[in-house]
Amino acid sequence: MLIDLTLCVGCNACQGACKEENRLPPGEEKYLSLTAYTALDKYNDLYVRRMCQHCDVPTCVSVCPVGALSKTEAGPVAYDAEKCIGCRYCLQACPFHVPKYEWSSTKPRIQKCKFCASRLARGLQPACAEACPTGATQFGDREELLVEAARRINAEPAKFVHRIYGKDDVGGTSMFYLSPVPFEQLGFDSRMGKTPMPMLTMSALSKVPNVLSVGGVLLGGVWWITNRRAKVQAFEASQKKDPTRPPEDKP
Repeated sequence: MLIDLTLCVGCNACQGACKEENRLPPGEEKYLSLTAYTALDKYNDLYVRRMCQHCDVPTCVSVCPVGALSKTEAGPVAYDAEKCIGCRYCLQACPFHVPKYEWSSTKPRIQKCKFCASRLARGLQPACAEACPTGATQFGDREELLVEAARRINAEPAKFVHRIYGKDDVGGTSMFYLSPVPFEQLGFDSRMGKTPMPMLTMSALSKVPNVLSVGGVLLGGVWWITNRRAKVQAFEASQKKDPTRPPEDKP
């Protein structure tokens, strides 16, 4: 989805449609929560919508030990509550701090935007995009939306920051933003880089075998020295008690 912040008027139709589609309690919410899969907040004169970014290479999927989270070919990062064991690794791993956990539930689940996967399967667009009256949220093919975003920036270079947020961030996401002001002023993290975070993890883990091997040798050496010292001290103590002890009994 392409979200053009210059077109958003703060009507909150997107959140209302999302809540209705997902059978969530009605009401306007500024922050993502168990009852708000998308949220609308205001920064000065701009309205900013938040939801799961549905990353191209999702960190949440990479850390889930049971496959409760998965990236579908259509784009959504799907969640299977039946597989979830409540480890909450996804909460810690998400660079956008999106997933929310049902702490007070006796059978807790993870809650986040589903990208209306069931609607996409029926050939429909997400409920929020369908409900947007100004075209601030536009749904379509990823590459086509990127072309459209670039076209808007080139057509009105003084109107937009020359950046499409989500195009390359953490390897790319399914949600793109256009803004008239620097994204940092709107609460976006622009320091995460272009490399997918799972790739950074793999790079670090690739060094672990060597570290463990060297560490094992060092620890073995420390153990030998400590053990040898203990034997020498024990022998010296026994010699004081029994000077007639034969030399072959030395450690």
